[in-house]
Amino acid sequence: MNIVTTVDELRQQLKDWRQSGDHTALVPTMGNLHQGHMGLIELAREHAERIIVSIFVNPTQFDDDSDFERYPRTLDRDKARLKRAGVDMLFIPEVDTMYPFGTDNATSVSVPILGEEFCGSSRPGHFNGVTSVVNRLFSLVQPDVAIFGQKDYQQQIIIRRMTEDLSLPIRIVTGETVRDDDGLALSSRNQYLTEDERTIAPKLYAALQVIGNELQAGKRDYEGLESAATKELNGAGFEVDYVEIRRAENLNPPNRDCDELVVLAAAQLGVARLIDNIVVSV
Repeated sequence: MNIVTTVDELRQQLKDWRQSGDHTALVPTMGNLHQGHMGLIELAREHAERIIVSIFVNPTQFDDDSDFERYPRTLDRDKARLKRAGVDMLFIPEVDTMYPFGTDNATSVSVPILGEEFCGSSRPGHFNGVTSVVNRLFSLVQPDVAIFGQKDYQQQIIIRRMTEDLSLPIRIVTGETVRDDDGLALSSRNQYLTEDERTIAPKLYAALQVIGNELQAGKRDYEGLESAATKELNGAGFEVDYVEIRRAENLNPPNRDCDELVVLAAAQLGVARLIDNIVVSV
């Protein structure tokens, strides 16, 4: 596995691969890798000859400096996992590589409306940070394909919109959410959960499944379903940020013509902010 930290190293390796006719797939991460990330790497292998993983804890997508500082960093372990997985390149840029004029003076990319609701409402500026750093990675790596996880459903919809709006020649592929045996979606933030909180956490996914079953049974009282789930989760110990039912393709409000919906939720449980979603065919 080739480990690069500078733009010059990155571009030279990419030039060699392109001259050989190899396609590239980028899997952007913030490190602290788990089996969900490994699933994205396996998916990337289906779409390109060369796999590039980036590890960069992006300061501009954190609305809380303390959250940025405590974000788990496990670089040595991550390197070992990626090497065993057969990744071709690990790109580990420094902050001044990604933001050569500093984060306060950096050019920003935003996706209006989509980036301002749900997680964007409770974490102002978060998705501006995400789209800005992903656009920078796209500019540096210029991959043929980029892989993102379904667990961050709003994020991948926003990145798809940005890619289409800016006419970037990159295909966005979404990998399925990977879960523990009890249904909890794998996340780097799960390690913030205490032992007691970890027993409660799967109830978030269970609440989404209840809504999914009701939708498939023909129920269309969206506000009632959202309200019931919110009440149940708050009673279980969560502090619910939102439970929303939207159109899966674009996160617009649903109508009678929808054939695929997504149920999204975010909730605080102790220190950990948990997000999850399910896609439902109706």
